[in-house]
Amino acid sequence: MQPQDKIAGKVVVASQHYPPDPSTTAAIMAEIACRIAAGHEVVVLSGSPGALPASQTGPGKPRVVAIKNRMAGKAALVRRGVSELLFVARTFFSLMRELKAGDVVLTVTAPFMLPYAVAAAARLKGARSALIMHDLFPDVLVMAGLLKSGSIVTRTMRFANSLMFRALNAVITIGRDAERPLLTYSGMRRNKIRFIPNWATLVPGPRPLSQDNPFRKAIPARFVVGLSGNLGFTHDPEIVFEAARLLKDEPDIHFQLSGWGIGFARLKQLQAEANLPNVSFVARVEDAELEAFLASANLWIIPYRKDVAGVSVPSRFYNLLAVGRPVALVSEPEAEAALTVVENGLGWVVTPGRADQLADAIRAASRSDDAAMAERAVKAAARFDRATAMNAYAALVDELLRNPDLSEQR
Repeated sequence: MQPQDKIAGKVVVASQHYPPDPSTTAAIMAEIACRIAAGHEVVVLSGSPGALPASQTGPGKPRVVAIKNRMAGKAALVRRGVSELLFVARTFFSLMRELKAGDVVLTVTAPFMLPYAVAAAARLKGARSALIMHDLFPDVLVMAGLLKSGSIVTRTMRFANSLMFRALNAVITIGRDAERPLLTYSGMRRNKIRFIPNWATLVPGPRPLSQDNPFRKAIPARFVVGLSGNLGFTHDPEIVFEAARLLKDEPDIHFQLSGWGIGFARLKQLQAEANLPNVSFVARVEDAELEAFLASANLWIIPYRKDVAGVSVPSRFYNLLAVGRPVALVSEPEAEAALTVVENGLGWVVTPGRADQLADAIRAASRSDDAAMAERAVKAAARFDRATAMNAYAALVDELLRNPDLSEQR
């Protein structure tokens, strides 16, 4: 952007997760903040203390303001809820200090109370607000069985959502399936919704299978099934373990699991009780080793619970495609990742809760002679490009800065 085209107003990014936090959300928010900072003043309100990587400091980079934050483990629900409420309150007061009329504030749905504070602060200060919707609450909590669909808490959250969606100027979805549940809210209109999918952080390209891969050396089986990343409330660890149990007498197939979250704690508990010979665990893999780890498996599993469509999108999905690996996705067929798998011939979609179907899909994958599937996966990953996504975010911010009310002018 040339200096004469520079638009007045700054951009505030509010995120609990930001580098040096190693999470996927932190990496996504940092990418977006740094890209927008190429054309605008950007202030990041971060709940992740610590030194930033050198690549994210200096001239032309966002100014990061640390918000006091103490994150409890996901299993400690009450303590975590209190910590997140305090973080949201501190962020709200920081926004009231930072925001001026005409500014833009961008946030994400983690913790789920943060978007309410952002929308309220923006409205009070005459700023514009946009939400990146990674998860839709309370739908995620209902899906995980933590809330009843007709409970007072659920109804209250849905009412609050209607007010929030009315106040927001834009809602960015990362899956096509999110539009339907969003439009059930009275405060939401279709012209507020922007679809900007996430992207592969690895360069798309086939990675050959090799027995010299450090994550594969100790596994004698010919066919390795991988599971990686955070397993939270939306995931089903039981279906993975039950599929492994169904395949325990097939020595050519081995499950290699690495990640964190309550789902992985459950998997380790199940393995401690059953001691299946075809299951092994790998410590959490750091970013420097991610490419080698993803290249070590023949097939990757993404195990969602039922009713995932429109509620959550697996961010790890695009990196699995980038290394040229097929996936066995446990999900409804109308979910974003399932649509991508079927449209491009990238693997198998399994009905949630059906471990027998997952075992059958793994058997089919182990016997598949579809050599072109890896090429299709890489080609699909190349369409989910970082530069394309970053340009879309930058264009949306420009539009919000230029227009007093984007949602009414489209």
